[in-house]
Amino acid sequence: MKIIEVKDAATAKDFIKINVLMNKSNSNYIRPLDNEIHEVFNPQKNKLFKYGEIIRWILKDDSGNLIGRIAAFTNKKYINKGTEFLTGGIGFFDCINNQQVANILFDTAKKWLISKGMEAMDGPINFGDRDKNWGLMVKGFEKEPMYGMAFNPDYYQSLFENYGFKNFYNQYYYSMNVDDPFPPKIAERHARFASKKEYSAKHIDLNYLEKYAADFATVYNAAWAQHGEAKETTKEAIVQLFNTMKPILDKRMIWFAYYKEDPIAMFINIPDVNQYFKHFNGKMGIVQKLHLLWMKYTGQNKQATGLAFGVVPKFQALGIDSYIIHEVALFIQNKGWYTTYEMGWAGDWHPKMINIYKSLGGKQSRQMVTYRYIFDETKHPFERHPILEYK
Repeated sequence: MKIIEVKDAATAKDFIKINVLMNKSNSNYIRPLDNEIHEVFNPQKNKLFKYGEIIRWILKDDSGNLIGRIAAFTNKKYINKGTEFLTGGIGFFDCINNQQVANILFDTAKKWLISKGMEAMDGPINFGDRDKNWGLMVKGFEKEPMYGMAFNPDYYQSLFENYGFKNFYNQYYYSMNVDDPFPPKIAERHARFASKKEYSAKHIDLNYLEKYAADFATVYNAAWAQHGEAKETTKEAIVQLFNTMKPILDKRMIWFAYYKEDPIAMFINIPDVNQYFKHFNGKMGIVQKLHLLWMKYTGQNKQATGLAFGVVPKFQALGIDSYIIHEVALFIQNKGWYTTYEMGWAGDWHPKMINIYKSLGGKQSRQMVTYRYIFDETKHPFERHPILEYK
C-alpha cells in the first residue's frame, strides 16, 4: 500500500473520487459539491488558514486502486470547554472495510499531528464551521443526508472504535412535519409576549441584508459566548454569508425577535439544498445554477432545515424561544410551502437545545458521533465533553 500526500490537481481529484467510491452502494448518498470540498483546502477561500494548517492524503493498494483518504489539521480557534491540551482534528475520512487500511490512515494523521505539537485528535470534524462535515453518522442511513451532513458507510464506526477513538459526544438531529400541531404549552408561552407591544417578530427583507446581518451577529455572539469555544462573528462576515446564500435563501424562513428595537432572538432556516444538489453529481456550473433556480421558483423543494437558533442570555428561560418559533409556525403552517423540517444537530452536552427540539414534538432522526483519541492517556485521561452550564 502507498500513502500519498495530496499536492496537485490529479491527487485532489482522486481525493474527491474516493468519497464517491466508498458510498456507491449507499442508495441515499448525495455527492457533495466538488468545489466546496476544494475550498476547504484553499487558503484563499478558507479563513481558518489564519489559525492553523491542513494536510490530506490518499491511500492506494499495491495494484493502484484507491482505498482510502484522510485529512488532518490544526486550528487555534478549536477550543472545547474543559479541554486544556492541544487537540488537532481529522476529517474527510473514507476507507474500505479493512481495519489495517484504516489504521494506516489514522497513524499517518496522528504522526503529523504529533509533529505539530498536538496531544489528541478529534474526528471526523471539519476545518471549518460545525454545520458541515461534523461527526460520524451511526444512525440515520435510511434517509438522504441534509446539506453539509456527513454521510458514510455504517462500518466506519467499527474502524474508529477499533483503532481506539472514544465517544467525545453524540450529535442528535430531530425532525417533524411542518404542519404538525405544537404542544399547547408553546402557544401559551407565545401568548405572554404576543400581547405586549414591546415584543415583535418578523422575517427578513432581502433588501436590507446589512441590518439583519448586524442583528444576526448581535444575537449569535451573545447567545454563544457562554459556550466557552471562542465563537464570534461580525456583521461583515454575515453579510458575505447572506450574499453567498442569496440564490437559495427563503425570506419566509429567516426570523428575528425584538424587544423594542433590540434583537433578542433569531431562528434561521433554509431549504435543504441537498434536494437540489442531488441532481448535479458534485458540479455547479451555469447549467446547474439555472436548474436550481427553476426548481426553487417552481417550489419543488419541500424540505427545510434549521441553520441557527439563539436567544440572548438576558431573555433566556423566559419563553422567547416559544414566542419566535410559534410566530414562524403561524406564518408557514398549512401553506404547502414545505412538508418536512429537520433541525440542526444538538450535542448531548447541550440538553437545553435537545429539550427545545423535543418540546416542539420533534422525533430523533439521526445520530452522529464526534470521537476523540488522546495520544497519551496517562498524561491526559479521557473525559467526555462537559455538559453546558447555564448562567
